[in-house]
Amino acid sequence: MRREPESIKEGDQILLFWDQRRQWLLRAERNRQFHTHKGVVNLLDVIGRRYGEKVRSSLGLDFLILRPTTYDFLAHVSRPTQIMYPKDIGFVLLKLGISSGKTVVEAGTGSGAMTIALANAVRPAGHVYSYEIRASFLESAERSLRRAGLEEYVTLKHRDAKDGFDEREVDAVLIDLGDPWTVIPQAWEALCGGAPIASFSPTMNQVEKTVLGLRGKFANIQSYECLLREIRAEEGKTRPATIMVGHTGYLTFANKVYSDEVR
Repeated sequence: MRREPESIKEGDQILLFWDQRRQWLLRAERNRQFHTHKGVVNLLDVIGRRYGEKVRSSLGLDFLILRPTTYDFLAHVSRPTQIMYPKDIGFVLLKLGISSGKTVVEAGTGSGAMTIALANAVRPAGHVYSYEIRASFLESAERSLRRAGLEEYVTLKHRDAKDGFDEREVDAVLIDLGDPWTVIPQAWEALCGGAPIASFSPTMNQVEKTVLGLRGKFANIQSYECLLREIRAEEGKTRPATIMVGHTGYLTFANKVYSDEVR
């Protein structure tokens, strides 16, 4: 079935694109102007156009109107704390089997980048319960979720995950804390049998303690580091980018079991 082109409505999110380094996540609004070094863009002019078309600035220069993805919302998240990078987030979603209808518990909301990715993956039938002890982080995460239009799929809880989770028989648990091993027993109680857990840690010492804490009540324990390098493709001189995001953290995964036997 052929899909009709979608026109941009007031309130829709757009990615105003000039080049790889200069792009902005904006909302289409009638009474707002966006000022750039390439001129002023009247956001009223965006309404009624299609994604992929151009809008002209006051200096006569054309910007592209692109449809933002979850990646773009993550790139524009406010960062009161270090966020998980897309290269790690994508792997976590696959390893935890996150899909529509799943119920997920997150320990450590932080800036809300991972929360956005989880919410986007579980909608429209699933839900994310995210625990965070710092009120300022929750406020920032809530703003980011609203901007992405995902707030209805997340319940933010101002609670210390070490005190335990309210939820039971959940499909997955993600821990993003400095001492994840302290929350492993609580995660085991919340998970349904055989379900996966993931932990994100910046250092190998944290990974060691986490793996030791998982042994006995979890199986299939694996730890990884994800590296991603951009390739600059130009005719006759394609090569890797000079700068790359190298180490961000280590990911540890396991599955809940009811036996003390570890394989």
